[in-house]
Amino acid sequence: MSTRTEPGPRQRLLDAAQELTYRHGTGIGVDALLKGADVARRSLYEHFGGKDGLITEVLRLSAAEDEARYRQTMDAAGDDPRARLLAVFDRIGEVIAQGDFRGCRYLAADLSLADPDHPGHAVTRAYREHVSALLAAELARLGHPRPGPGGDQLLLLIDGALAAGATRPATDPAAAARALAEQVIAQAPAAP
Repeated sequence: MSTRTEPGPRQRLLDAAQELTYRHGTGIGVDALLKGADVARRSLYEHFGGKDGLITEVLRLSAAEDEARYRQTMDAAGDDPRARLLAVFDRIGEVIAQGDFRGCRYLAADLSLADPDHPGHAVTRAYREHVSALLAAELARLGHPRPGPGGDQLLLLIDGALAAGATRPATDPAAAARALAEQVIAQAPAAP
């Protein structure tokens, strides 16, 4: 006989907040989060100290998942750094085309968290630094003359594609970003 265990209140809060804050933003009310997680208010404060702690933990978990997706996307493209970088933009095009796409979780959080000292901002900054470093490492493998700034440029293209994908998806922002990314990548010397 097998018994199925339901997730506990902490996990239900995380799952509900991850979904609801993506769909409705970080301004979603505590009552909606509690209802979505089917937990008592006390659970929110016991596990996260309040809504700000929950939002920060959701951003941290989402960042780890998304960083892993970048790596998976690049690994699936093989060993060639150019192909690995361009695969990111191809994948962004696929993500934007999904019916439930609502834009970049991290940009939305940064715009909606009015307190500049909210701990969620530190998470979004670290996330962007990690992604930029991941992109810069591929540019360095190509022999790009300025991989750090190049990684930042590629990240800017990603951020722009995701923002435009939420507001103007018919313009195919991922394809436009990919074309610009090719120019950043082309600054590396040609392979012998």
